[in-house]
Amino acid sequence: MPSARQGSIHLFRFARIDVFLHWSWFLVAAYEISNRKGSYSSVTWNVLEYLALFLMVTLHEFGHALACRQVGGTADTIVLWPLGGVAYVNPPQRPGATLWSIAAGPLVNVVLAVILFIAGLLSRSLGWAQAAPDSYGLLRAVYLINLYLLIFNILPIYPLDGGQILRSLLWFVLGRARSLMAATIIGLLGVVGLVFIAIRVQSVWLGAICFFILINCWSGFKQAQALSRFAKLPRREEFRCPTCKMAPPVGEYWKCAHCGQPFDTFQTRAACPHCSSRFDVTRCPDCGALHPMHEWTAPVVAISATFRRDA
Repeated sequence: MPSARQGSIHLFRFARIDVFLHWSWFLVAAYEISNRKGSYSSVTWNVLEYLALFLMVTLHEFGHALACRQVGGTADTIVLWPLGGVAYVNPPQRPGATLWSIAAGPLVNVVLAVILFIAGLLSRSLGWAQAAPDSYGLLRAVYLINLYLLIFNILPIYPLDGGQILRSLLWFVLGRARSLMAATIIGLLGVVGLVFIAIRVQSVWLGAICFFILINCWSGFKQAQALSRFAKLPRREEFRCPTCKMAPPVGEYWKCAHCGQPFDTFQTRAACPHCSSRFDVTRCPDCGALHPMHEWTAPVVAISATFRRDA
């Protein structure tokens, strides 16, 4: 994933979300605009076409970010770069929350597809194809670009949105670690097919996307292995996260914000044994939620008994 602080330009801030543009975007924009120079009567229309692509990708990423906030997650950065955009979202570690955060991006493209389709019908009925061929061609091109982006992005190949949606759906059945493992394995198989297509059509652009997918698939696979090992750790069953209901692991998995030393917060009741700092809230290592220590209690099982008195 590209970093917002490495080679990126801060464009603007909207809804407390900072939008960055990677410098390489300008190189690719210049290449794409010059490559399609003959599509319109003036290169200005090619510039407008590429700016429309920029707008669509930005709206798509804002869909992810705002949906993540809606379910209680955090999202404050979007990076736009030649292969698309990245919204740095951190939804609550629950399948439903993750599913909505991911699905909201493609839904933006669905809405745009409907709007552009209706606009295309109106422009045709108004005779734009003959009276204003550049405007009509731009509208048609933008519609097709949005449609292609939507179709490609919902392919069930991790880390594309389709692959992450598949992972979220599997999460309901398989759990967090195994769902990610299954999604990345499917993604690795899918990227093999994309590589074959890239070679067949001799597309350097698709080849670069395949390389990006492959790297992230492998990273997701390693993360799934780590999550699987984490799930097998011994747990403190006397405590439960109020949000995800998971018992915390036994061990020094929390780091003191003051001295930087690791410690087991449940063994010391949210106090660092190295510098004696106390913490008002404790973060759940499974879902990331923050709760005061007194809220971490195991569920009480009510047992009812019926007493019978012999006559």
